Amino acid sequence: MRNFEFYNPVKIVFGEGSIAKLKSLVPRDKKVMLTYGGGSIKKNGVYDQVKDALSGYRIIEFGGIEANPEYETLRKAAEICRKEKVGFLLAVGGGSVLDGTKFIAAIANYAGEAWDFLDGKARPSVAIPLGSVMTLPATGSEMNANAVVSRREMKEKRPFNSPLVLPQFAILDPETTKTLPESQRINGVIDTYVHIMEQYLTTDGGAWVSDNLSEGLLRVLVEHGKAYVEKPDDMTVAGNIMWASTMALNGIIRLGADSDWSTHAIGHILTAFYGLDHAITLAIVLPGVMQVMRTNKKSKLLQYAKVVWGITDGPEEERIDKVIHKTEEFFRMLGAKTKLSEFGITEDTPTLVADKMQSIGLLPCGEHRDMDYDIVKEILSLRK
Repeated sequence: MRNFEFYNPVKIVFGEGSIAKLKSLVPRDKKVMLTYGGGSIKKNGVYDQVKDALSGYRIIEFGGIEANPEYETLRKAAEICRKEKVGFLLAVGGGSVLDGTKFIAAIANYAGEAWDFLDGKARPSVAIPLGSVMTLPATGSEMNANAVVSRREMKEKRPFNSPLVLPQFAILDPETTKTLPESQRINGVIDTYVHIMEQYLTTDGGAWVSDNLSEGLLRVLVEHGKAYVEKPDDMTVAGNIMWASTMALNGIIRLGADSDWSTHAIGHILTAFYGLDHAITLAIVLPGVMQVMRTNKKSKLLQYAKVVWGITDGPEEERIDKVIHKTEEFFRMLGAKTKLSEFGITEDTPTLVADKMQSIGLLPCGEHRDMDYDIVKEILSLRK
């Protein structure tokens, strides 16, 4: 078990009707920028609840943050923050809105080029405080310091991280998920599942507490993921899925253990090239990672097979085959496509993706940094 330090100051306010508590969470003496995406919050009643809770506050709005938040869009929002002297940001929506808002918070008072934070040339020294109202369980962004930003003209999707952009609070009201389209429900379960797998399916390092937490969360998703997709009015299911997505990426389940993140690294390039939903790229890539890296991950694959899927009979290699199949079958049962060809992608994707990863310094990757150019090509060749 590895040494670790852990600190997470985010206040979670969970439960039905909790949006009304915004008035006790958002500072009244600050000008607030309300950020959101395509406007679904104005159709499902969330926007009205937020505005009612913040009646009397000085609020400006910035909508239109994309599903993969665009660098130029976020720069425009940051310029408005500077001009209007915004003192607090409130993200209302899913993880992309919050990711974008974190980046806005970091660059609003930065005198240099905002891309500096994405290519490693600089780190934020200040950030506008922020909070969130989450409406889409998936990314876990509400309780971590991470974000991902896209730049379409460069075909790039890059991670960003700073403790300065940890939200002060996150409101998790499962009622906000009732009107989510089926595709977003499917994506939310897959995104959460793969977040857990990136931190769990690594080495057997004796981090038993983290392993057990991960396995428990995976079982919740396996047992209730389909119900979440099919029964949007079941608030017990929605609440548990929402909390599972937060727990998947708030840092707790990685403590004392190694993490991988190769599936995400490959998936981000697929999204940048083809516009595929982030979660769908993960559903495409993860079975390939499991197959190609099965020797390195053998101990954990066997543990995963036994504890999460109840696979205990047969030779070890046969059990690994079964659990890889079960994992992909689970994604497909939810309603996801898991092969590149199902999206009409017929070009030489393995070479294109490996070339891009090589050119921007994403290789080697994996928990041991042993996944190189040829391994990425092999993984994607299995996913055509």
